[in-house]
Amino acid sequence: MTTNFLVVGGTGKTGRRVADRLRERGAGVRITSRRGAPPFDWSDRETWVAALKDVDAVYLTYYPDLVVPEAAADIRAFAELAVAHGVGHLVLLSGRGEPEAEACERIVAGAGTGWTVLRCSWFAQNFSEHFLLDAVRGGEIALPAGTVTEPFVDVRDIADVAVKVLTEPGHTGQLYELTGPRLLSFADAASEIAAASGRDVRYVPVSAEEYAAAAVEYGVPEEEAGALTELFARVLDGRNESVTSDVERVLGRPATDFTDFARDAAATGVWAR
Repeated sequence: MTTNFLVVGGTGKTGRRVADRLRERGAGVRITSRRGAPPFDWSDRETWVAALKDVDAVYLTYYPDLVVPEAAADIRAFAELAVAHGVGHLVLLSGRGEPEAEACERIVAGAGTGWTVLRCSWFAQNFSEHFLLDAVRGGEIALPAGTVTEPFVDVRDIADVAVKVLTEPGHTGQLYELTGPRLLSFADAASEIAAASGRDVRYVPVSAEEYAAAAVEYGVPEEEAGALTELFARVLDGRNESVTSDVERVLGRPATDFTDFARDAAATGVWAR
């Protein structure tokens, strides 16, 4: 069992939960951020070296997403550097239905050290943290998703799986596809959130062009908005309309249902006016 962990993206939705769970086990944990000590920036490879010093295993997330053009080269360079520093296990957070992400998975698998891939569906916490939080608070979730259904996965489950994979034997060389236990449309998700929060929340389907224009108007950089729109057009085309049992396979318990996520999120007051 390894004892020194690097959590790349340790302030993000999954990363901070992974770091917290590892610390609760008494493990040595280093998290990365641009303002951290040492600082870490995907666009500055000189910052990677200090982050990897004396690290046994890495929980690896990539910002902004594995689908961006520079991701594969960065993941390859990071994996090679990690191996050179003696890292024994790389656990990659990946996206479901993304060919570019799958290319990054293959890079990690071929890096020459232990590896595990966590290929995840749409995060339930996208509705309660950052991405769609303001939309939910405003009562209208506008996305280019049509009537497609998604097995929304709770990031608490992802973190539990990641920690299990990092700290227990038997997961090296495995690809786990993590989903929630049932399929919901975005309209279904909005209804669940409305019921849990006591607020009027609805889903409004829009075109990809309308979504991109609204994102730019809201302040998202045009390049990032375009990448997001392109990603949504692909992963929300029905290719991910299936449920897996991998959360239960790893944890020995069912994946968290969206109703439970919505109830727990509402109890924090995050959707309050």
